Amino acid sequence: MKKFLFGKRMWLMLLATVLVFGGLFGMQWYGQQMMNQAMDNMPRQTVTITAAAAEQVQWQPSVDAVGTLAPINGAQLAVEVPGIIDRVNFDNGATVAAGDVILELSAAPDRAELAVLQAAQALAESELRRAESLLRERNISESELDRRASELDQARARVAAQSARIEQKMLRAPFAGRLGIRRLNVGDYVLAGDPIVELQALDQLYLNFTLPDHFIPELAPGMALQARVQALGPDIFTGTLNAIAPGVDPDTRNIALQAIVANPNEVLRPGMFARVSLALGQPRDQIVVPATAISYRPYGNSVYVLAELDGQATVRQRFVELGPARGDMIAVTSGLKAGELVATSGLLKLDGGVPVRVDNASPPASSLQPEPENR
Repeated sequence: MKKFLFGKRMWLMLLATVLVFGGLFGMQWYGQQMMNQAMDNMPRQTVTITAAAAEQVQWQPSVDAVGTLAPINGAQLAVEVPGIIDRVNFDNGATVAAGDVILELSAAPDRAELAVLQAAQALAESELRRAESLLRERNISESELDRRASELDQARARVAAQSARIEQKMLRAPFAGRLGIRRLNVGDYVLAGDPIVELQALDQLYLNFTLPDHFIPELAPGMALQARVQALGPDIFTGTLNAIAPGVDPDTRNIALQAIVANPNEVLRPGMFARVSLALGQPRDQIVVPATAISYRPYGNSVYVLAELDGQATVRQRFVELGPARGDMIAVTSGLKAGELVATSGLLKLDGGVPVRVDNASPPASSLQPEPENR
């Protein structure tokens, strides 16, 4: 009898346990079903975005590089002989023409010696004329006339040599250009080869840069290029490819290139850093959108194209293939047509079929030549 009662109690406890836990699991399942139903029936929140139309434009294929400006004609001017500076004939930063005397060393003893030699030359000329007259009267021999002619030649040579020594004490501009800041003053003693002042020709400059060697088949002297210098803002400077190095650097596999860039206002200076855009081939039609319209994912890049569903603007995700980028714009080679509207902001909140509202009051930047603020 006791065993029967014990077994009955066990079954009652098991039954009660099953009922309690079954009720709990049933309530949880019912709650999840009601929640899912509520979520499915809940209206999707409208997302505010900006949008832009895909445009068809002509882009000139080009390759970008960075380079350094260098002078076509530039030199550190120095005197050939030692001496004391007697006169400075320029202002710092002045423009000079080829042949202008920039600086003179003291040459008073040399000029005095030149005067003596010029007097000797004048005497030799007078004696030669007298000898020629005597030879016509047959009062001297021809050998005497030859001796007097030789003496005159020697006198002229000594004058020319002394004039050259005086000329060495004058520093002349070897080419037209702009002078820098002088390093010495009147009264200073200088040695031969001491730098006096820098001279740069600024009307045209070299632009030296490199490109990977796989561009070699597309390169040729005379190709047009554009250069921009960050310090000068959006100004564009044009030039032509001037020289291509005959060999490739074995360490970087780059080839050295040199262009000539016009500098009519002399705002470019040697040593400046420049961004180069070298045109390659013929212009091509491209479908372009702002770069902010691209959703980058490991499984593929996509855009959100605006569509209309039941009178409500929505978006549809579409995978695309991308081409070159310029500034804030990027080319789409497939997956998009000109004129289609794509979302350009708020992409993280978007999904296929999400209702949207377009507000272009503050659109993202979409410039081909952006100028970020330097803070």
